[in-house]
Amino acid sequence: MTLLGGETVIVTGASQGLGASMAKRFAREGANVVVTARNEANLETVAADVADAAGKTLVAPADVTDENAVRAVVDATIEEYGTVTGLVNNAGIGLLNMYGEQRVLHEVDTTDFRQILDVNVTGVFLFSKYVVPELIDNGRGTIINVSSGLGRRGAAKWGPYVASKWALEGLTRTQAAELEDDGITVNAIDPGGRVETGFWDHLPESERDEILEPDVMNDAATRLLAQGPDGVTGESMAADEWERRLE
Repeated sequence: MTLLGGETVIVTGASQGLGASMAKRFAREGANVVVTARNEANLETVAADVADAAGKTLVAPADVTDENAVRAVVDATIEEYGTVTGLVNNAGIGLLNMYGEQRVLHEVDTTDFRQILDVNVTGVFLFSKYVVPELIDNGRGTIINVSSGLGRRGAAKWGPYVASKWALEGLTRTQAAELEDDGITVNAIDPGGRVETGFWDHLPESERDEILEPDVMNDAATRLLAQGPDGVTGESMAADEWERRLE
């Protein structure tokens, strides 16, 4: 029996890394999965990898900061599958994967600061804005926001990213309070450490021993999607903590 049969889930930032890994796991668990990111070729590869999965996969390329594109992804999801029941806001960027280096806050370019906040926060707002009405109509649904340990503490030279993840933590708790009576759970999850994604491509081999695999959040995210309208909401923790919480 598949855990996510009957679910339709949109995953942002699904062209690689954590997003691609979660999307493929959801499809194997029976969910219809809509994968979205800017890189259509990579999305097609993700879909091809699970072509024989229990769930179906729809490729819907979009920039999460483009409101019209976001709305088109949600419309395409409903047209293809009739509904949407879950949203995983995974798309995110930081100075490290943009430039391979960090900077003290007062030396960060204003355009870069705005871009990071736009992707990491406004993108979450936009997808939630267009997905939530459908979840309310269904009387149930799940939103998972991919956060970071840096959403709960500060760190030198991580200013824009820290600001975005603290904002995401606040949005998560706010939306959980707003939507609890509608049977919609809203939670945040983080991998609990560095993950084999573009963020850490610059690291030398000597520092890669503790890098986590991209599938580190798969089990926890699947359990969050499967927990139902009476499940945990308004919480944020690392993947291993979620696994213990949802056993």
